Amino acid sequence: MKTELGPRDLEICARIGPALAQAGILFSGIDVIGDWLTEVNVTSPTGVREINALEGVALEEPVLDLVERRSKERRSRGA
Repeated sequence: MKTELGPRDLEICARIGPALAQAGILFSGIDVIGDWLTEVNVTSPTGVREINALEGVALEEPVLDLVERRSKERRSRGA
C-alpha cells in the first residue's frame, strides 16, 4: 500500500540523513513504528520492489549508478 510520509517521518529522515551520508551510506531503509525510529537497515534495505511497482520506476538503476559514480570518485582521489 502506498502512503505519504508524515511530518514526523520527514523529521526522522532529516535528522539521520546527514549522519548516514557522513558514514558513506548511500542507500538504506528505516523502520518507524508510531513516531519512533526502531531500526536503520544498511546491509539489507527492503522495499525496492514495492517502490518500483507503486511508482512505475526502476529504483535500483539510479542507486547503482550512484554507487558506481562514488566508487570512481574515490578511486580518482586515491581513497
